[in-house]
Amino acid sequence: MTSEKDEEYFACLKVSPAQMDFLWAEGWRHFGIYFFRYQTSFHGDKKFSVMPLRIDLGRFSLTRSQKRVLAKNRDVRIIIRPAAVDPGKHELFNKHRVRFKDNIPTSLEDIVSPLPATVPCPSRELCVYLGERLVGATYLDLGQDATSAVYAIFDPAEARRSLGILMILHSIQFSRERRCRYYYPGYAYHEPFTYDYKKRFTGLQYLDWDSGWRAYENGVSPEETL
Repeated sequence: MTSEKDEEYFACLKVSPAQMDFLWAEGWRHFGIYFFRYQTSFHGDKKFSVMPLRIDLGRFSLTRSQKRVLAKNRDVRIIIRPAAVDPGKHELFNKHRVRFKDNIPTSLEDIVSPLPATVPCPSRELCVYLGERLVGATYLDLGQDATSAVYAIFDPAEARRSLGILMILHSIQFSRERRCRYYYPGYAYHEPFTYDYKKRFTGLQYLDWDSGWRAYENGVSPEETL
């Protein structure tokens, strides 16, 4: 393992489901075989405080707006299968990456391993189809007691569908069917940012780097849960 003041990382080809649960609980994530965790991130010249997130699936319930997202997307197909990289996902990734102004991802190969279904751990892909067109996809790692989103991509032309939220909702459903305790949607920031949609779920917890996991109370208004 190599570490610096605010960043830690290591490489590993094979990690068991139970070990993945432990790493996620300690704030680790991975792209391919490279695992990392860090407490701050820069976008332009602005510094952001990293906030690892997870959803306690026993405490999760749909909000009004999430029910609307599901209703809005009644016409899509959801397919869950072993993770893979193919031309359709490359095309979708290239559409998705134009949303970013800095820290722009370069390719799917920087995010998933050459054997994404099994390396470094078992993984699924959750794909969203509108007719025969792929409009969203997320890679979902499988632990023993949890699942974790590695990366999600969607077609910006379908932004009105809130596909990022839709894929989280279906990932939660899949995780519950596996009798998991937690679903990890990835990092967000304490400061306002594009990732704020991840902070609008009931049962949400965040990792305080000093004191451990704590309930996140600022994401859902009481009116949304009525």
